[in-house]
Amino acid sequence: MGKYNVMKPAKEVDVSAVKYKEEDIKAPHLTGFMFKLFVNMLETPLIGSSIVDSLKKNNGMTEMFRNTVIPEEPMFRPEFPPQRAEHGVVIVGEDESPVDRLEIALKCLPQYDPSRSFHTDPSSSFRYWKIRDYAFAYRSKLTAPSVVAEQIISIIEEFKYDKSPTPYLITFDASEVRKQAEASTQRFEQGKPISILDGIFVTIKDDIDCFPHTTKGGTTWLHEDRSVEKDSVVVSRLRSCGAILIGKANMHEIGMGTTGNNSNYGTTRNPHAPERYTGGSSSGSAAIVASGICSAALGTDGGGSVRIPASLCGITGLKTTYGRTDMTGSLCEGGTVEIIGPLTSSVEDALLVYAAILGSSSADRVNLNPTPPCFPKLMSHNGGNAIGSLRLGKYTRWFNDVNSSEISDKCEDILKLLSNNHGCEVVEMVVPELEEMRAAHVVSIGSPTLRSLTPYCEAGKNSKLSYDTRTSFAIFRSFSASDYISAQCIRRRLMEYHMDIFKNVDVIVTPTTGMTAPVIPPDALKNGETNFQVTAYLMRFVVAANLLGFPAISVPVGYDKEGLPIGLQIMGRPWAEATVLALAAAVEELAPVTKKPAVFHDVLNTNRVHTDLSQN
Repeated sequence: MGKYNVMKPAKEVDVSAVKYKEEDIKAPHLTGFMFKLFVNMLETPLIGSSIVDSLKKNNGMTEMFRNTVIPEEPMFRPEFPPQRAEHGVVIVGEDESPVDRLEIALKCLPQYDPSRSFHTDPSSSFRYWKIRDYAFAYRSKLTAPSVVAEQIISIIEEFKYDKSPTPYLITFDASEVRKQAEASTQRFEQGKPISILDGIFVTIKDDIDCFPHTTKGGTTWLHEDRSVEKDSVVVSRLRSCGAILIGKANMHEIGMGTTGNNSNYGTTRNPHAPERYTGGSSSGSAAIVASGICSAALGTDGGGSVRIPASLCGITGLKTTYGRTDMTGSLCEGGTVEIIGPLTSSVEDALLVYAAILGSSSADRVNLNPTPPCFPKLMSHNGGNAIGSLRLGKYTRWFNDVNSSEISDKCEDILKLLSNNHGCEVVEMVVPELEEMRAAHVVSIGSPTLRSLTPYCEAGKNSKLSYDTRTSFAIFRSFSASDYISAQCIRRRLMEYHMDIFKNVDVIVTPTTGMTAPVIPPDALKNGETNFQVTAYLMRFVVAANLLGFPAISVPVGYDKEGLPIGLQIMGRPWAEATVLALAAAVEELAPVTKKPAVFHDVLNTNRVHTDLSQN
């Protein structure tokens, strides 16, 4: 007779007796010819299934899904109990127009002082231009959207947008950018800008529809089988605010990777260190913001795909609560772990873009019963005064399980400053069954992704996918219906654990990633790579927010000794975006001075703006 395990019901588990288990991934790291050979073997009958079964057994997935009795009922998508109201926030109506929501968000920000941006010594410490800086420059006639557009077009065309060494974009049309910029310029000349986002340049990840561009999902062929007839819901909201949509950002193919490697269009490089990855899968979105080309970008986040590249590129990345943003018109539309969220150079810009794109679909309003969206009152430059009572949950053993202690040390420094400067309380806590959570997430994101593409793969498109996507799909195909149900039972257990945790803390804080930006192996540029150890480090802290649907944000908190950015993740209760944003704003104020990336473009043309201001 075989052995099997029986889990106690989650409510009966003694959390204080839980011992932390360090993640130990047993899988080969392959590039080049050996990687191609490995993938061909994976796709060979009998041999491939034997390899996959061995990988799953060696990493505990077989025991977890096939040899364990899980007493909980399955939870097929996040289900949230009623949540208590946030404090010090402004409630917003979901049915209000994006423009009206932006006006409310603006009133929640500190009063804009152009001297903080424009009257400083150009040789002083580096800072990114914010959305309100662009708006001031346009309204003051220091520049115009059409002028900035020409700067951006020249940069993108110089780098040949779809070629190495810096393939930020997959699709780009200069004439389309000029047309939008000219319309915005005309509105400013008439004194009638639509909103604070009028004339603001935004890039859209290539798995979100943005008409007239195609949506390829980082592949070479998906646009041949899936046409784009109109904007996705979130893109239409941005467009209604006057935002100028640059094009479709590069990404890890189909979003099935954490590094941003894309052998189809070239791998986007990290602006802080071009020999390193940006992180993924929203790689182009993060890099184009970090390099200063545009103020904001949209990404999708199903397994840290907004927060990971934000952390590695030294910018801000917001993952909203599952169902807070409408996924209609994206490749992730049918998933149970994905959201669309903004990547920006600052927390206030993340709030502004979030204000424009938020709004649940009609189905999610019925099924998820979201609480009304709220904005934090960031009325002073110290991050507001509503965060002093916040309790910050920290699981120290998990927090410190990183590739280098520099990461956990930088994050710990910020927690001490939050305590000393704002009175936040750091509360030690435990998150049980982290290993089970990671496995359940793999099944929960992989199975729907595979389902959505199986008809194309069966029609012969599988061979056109990159080798690392084919590796993921070979593993996903091995999951049975029973495995999927077991993963959803684990989801319910983890939700119970986290709801208990949130009775005693307001947010959970961790590093965003367990390592800084990894080096790109030269052999990986042509055919990709498989490196589950790097994936494990990059995803170590991000999975709960996806599997359980919680809001989370990555905000920069410093650099390691090599000058690579480090991010702190703040994860909140369901629907508590305002709390997450308020604490992130405080962290931003306390963080060290921002370093100028090695690759940076001043598209607002600082020298000319300073000269014009000095003459006024």
